[in-house]
Amino acid sequence: MQDTNSLHSLFLLDKEIAFLNFGSFGATPKPIFDDYQKWQLELEREPAQFIQVNGPVYIKQAREALGKYINCDADDLIFTTNPSYAVNIIAKSLDLKPGDEILTTDLEYGACDKTWEYYCEKNGAKYVRQHIELPLKDKQQFIDAFFKGLTSKTKLIFISHITSTTALKFPVDEICGIAKQKGLITFVDGAHAPGHVPLDLKKLKADIYTGACHKWMMTPKGSSFLYVKKEFQDGFDPLIISWGYKSAMPSHSQFQDYHQMQGTRDFSAFLTIPKAIEFMKEHDWWSVSSRCHQMVMDNAPRFCELVGSKPLAPLTNEFMGQMFSIPIITNDPMKLQRHLFTEYKIEIPVMPHADKTYLRYSINAFNTQNDLDKLYNAIKEIKTKTTLLQ
Repeated sequence: MQDTNSLHSLFLLDKEIAFLNFGSFGATPKPIFDDYQKWQLELEREPAQFIQVNGPVYIKQAREALGKYINCDADDLIFTTNPSYAVNIIAKSLDLKPGDEILTTDLEYGACDKTWEYYCEKNGAKYVRQHIELPLKDKQQFIDAFFKGLTSKTKLIFISHITSTTALKFPVDEICGIAKQKGLITFVDGAHAPGHVPLDLKKLKADIYTGACHKWMMTPKGSSFLYVKKEFQDGFDPLIISWGYKSAMPSHSQFQDYHQMQGTRDFSAFLTIPKAIEFMKEHDWWSVSSRCHQMVMDNAPRFCELVGSKPLAPLTNEFMGQMFSIPIITNDPMKLQRHLFTEYKIEIPVMPHADKTYLRYSINAFNTQNDLDKLYNAIKEIKTKTTLLQ
């Protein structure tokens, strides 16, 4: 495994900034970014051939590479710009009836909550945000709490693999297994999972799964996917009706035709997925991930002690990956975030969620202990010199 300095040199990030926010939008290493520009240059040199002739072949190759990486049939995958787009595909076409319920937690990503709330309200259904008491003690506590929200009206379960604001890994294997026994459809929001934790969709057995490649897989922005089991695929319409509908040259898959053939757009970011997988293999990325995870775990107790809070779950592999959310009390989350950036050159999110606020650091190959020490010292000084942290 390469050392941190050599890996840092592969990224385009501003070296003056302590970048502790990989979880929000990722960051693309130079070899993958070069691959991205290669595809964009081919597009501009011969747009017609790229979009109409070669592009569909390239997309198929990218799907096959991704399918192998996350262990699923490539034809069960379509590319989307982000997971929110994928959630909209499912929520819009789910055929919700008055009284139907979507069961989720009260710790989900805000944009997804808004999507489900919109379509549930539109159709007279109910979006059940089951309360999860924090801190968690163990997986069984989570499972028991979650399924208290289950009723005879539950139509679908929607749950994060790894949450955004709390940075917690949820026991999705167990949730999907129980749901399967009860005959429920499961939809997992895996925005933070691919490249962050090993992902095996055949083993997981989720009916629907969406993940971002532009986060922990490090592809350029606007590169995500939606997986749907074959038996459900025809039930979901594309958000945009275009050339794939009643295609003059239909493929073997209506799912692919409807959702992937959408006219003029730059899909170069999708095509970098094989290069990203190659990059991770070349640099032994699971070893890199393990080192980053250890740094996350080693620093979590001292940050909680500094701000007078407790971890949101046991500091184990079951709940923690390469991110850690510190519960804090602040009278102005946005101002605190900007203060950390402008005064200390630390890029880190400060995220309100319901009545709580979390300061979340995420660690990847280029981060060192110095980055976290810089954050620690900044928080210590802010506590002393300002009223931003209470």
